[in-house]
Amino acid sequence: MSATIIDGAALAAEIRQQCTQRAAALTARGHRPGLAVVLVGDSQASAVYVRHKINDCAQVGIHSELVQLPAHTDEQTVLDHVRRLNEAPDIHGILVQLPLPDQIAERRVIETISPAKDVDGFHVANAGALMTGQRGFAPCTPYGVMHMLAHAGVELAGAEAVVVGRSNIVGKPQAMMLLAADATVTLCHSRTRDLAEHTRRADVLIAAVGRAKMITGDMIKPGAVVVDVGMNRDENGRLCGDVDFESAAAVASRITPVPGGVGPMTRAMLLVNTLNATEIAAGAA
Repeated sequence: MSATIIDGAALAAEIRQQCTQRAAALTARGHRPGLAVVLVGDSQASAVYVRHKINDCAQVGIHSELVQLPAHTDEQTVLDHVRRLNEAPDIHGILVQLPLPDQIAERRVIETISPAKDVDGFHVANAGALMTGQRGFAPCTPYGVMHMLAHAGVELAGAEAVVVGRSNIVGKPQAMMLLAADATVTLCHSRTRDLAEHTRRADVLIAAVGRAKMITGDMIKPGAVVVDVGMNRDENGRLCGDVDFESAAAVASRITPVPGGVGPMTRAMLLVNTLNATEIAAGAA
């Protein structure tokens, strides 16, 4: 068996086209969408991610504001910027690029963001909304994974879904979204005994642990759909995921690549969330 590739880059391009139309319609009504990004420190990786997000906004017609602060910035200064952005009428989404320097409590900063502008979906109010099936903003990566599965025609109702990784950013919300789609969900983590016993049962396997090539072909059920959320470097310094792509592709029916899979979709769903926030604000206005 040779797995069909689920092309996240191509799907993300389609979503960006839709976002361009939505942004133009909102702007024509006097509600130009706006996204603010707060970047603290000098991490090159974070700077690259932020640059991509700013470029995405420009491409689809979303106004963006970058708040760039030095690594020694104190927590109160960051909180003050977030509170200002909460009140800014031209800003509909706020994203604080993680990780933050050690002197700043990430959770305190996230909880200071207005839930109505929390387009990353990390605020406890949005996490609670996801848990209870209420309206809110979903974290962009698992939101993107769900779009990929739907676009690929994967039937989730009644399927055995296994998520490897229990982070608040991907693993836990991913499990909740799959459960809401009527899948039977197993959430695995670093303390799971005999991980392969669980992964081999999965009709849909989502790897989100941050460990290069951890999931190998012999851990996958023949014909399973495999989604690789990981972004790592292999022994040769090349980008790779949490899944050993070659061995997995020989067993799976469908699989996402790294790069070009979940990554572009994460950025695309940030645009979607920002536009959703703008439409909600426009309706309230």
